[in-house]
Amino acid sequence: MSAPNNDMTVFVVSDGTGDTGSAAVRAAMIQFRDRWRLRVFRDARTISEVQRVIELAEEAGALVVFSLVEGDVIEALQREAEQRHVATVDLLGPLIMRVAQKLKVEPRHQPGLLHGFSEDYFERVDAVEFAVRHDDGANMRTLHEADIVLTGVSRTSKTPLSMYLAQRGYKTGNVPLVPGLDPPTELLEVNKKRVFGLTVDPGTLLSVRTARMRSIRGKSATDYTDPDQVMLELDRAKKLFRANGWKQIDVSGRAVEENASKIIDAYEEAFGE
Repeated sequence: MSAPNNDMTVFVVSDGTGDTGSAAVRAAMIQFRDRWRLRVFRDARTISEVQRVIELAEEAGALVVFSLVEGDVIEALQREAEQRHVATVDLLGPLIMRVAQKLKVEPRHQPGLLHGFSEDYFERVDAVEFAVRHDDGANMRTLHEADIVLTGVSRTSKTPLSMYLAQRGYKTGNVPLVPGLDPPTELLEVNKKRVFGLTVDPGTLLSVRTARMRSIRGKSATDYTDPDQVMLELDRAKKLFRANGWKQIDVSGRAVEENASKIIDAYEEAFGE
């Protein structure tokens, strides 16, 4: 086997939002430590559009992952890919075919059904708007309306997790724990089953904070990146989580999708959804 490409490019081609393909690619790439880039081509519903994507993929040496349902468009993509020697992965085709065989019915082959303007779609839009309004401790007066509340010290992935959960339809707020300040009363008043305390390995947190300071050209020596202070912050946070009966989620070395899955499982178990 040849040596792995350390700078791989993956194109996701979708006749909808591209969320399905993007999530599948991220889940697969977790298994590899190599660097990689993702580019998403949304609402690709014509032959000319997919042919252009394949042309770009050839130039970039990219793998093309597609989630398309219209037969002519799929055939055009695969034909163009074969001519240009571009590797492709069909995410939905084999599954749709098996389901059709099992049910003995013909699929609709209608693009964009997954993210049509259904009640679920509007619920997800509301959830995303809620997460944006309640990011980093904002609008605490309406925090009680959240399905899920995340809390933890700085740089424990509160915002990325909030946004991912919101895209799954959960109204999510996040509240930072600030050294030297008591946690907000509004946080303490939330149903404890809705609150999740995020923890992380001290070494990982220190590395993330140090990189953050470098990126903004901050001072190299502060309490924010002091190993003893980092340990103290994490210890205090864990004591707070235990005292309030909040479930702890260790985000160390895991992708956002994995941590979100743990939170969703705990939430649905608690509320029987």
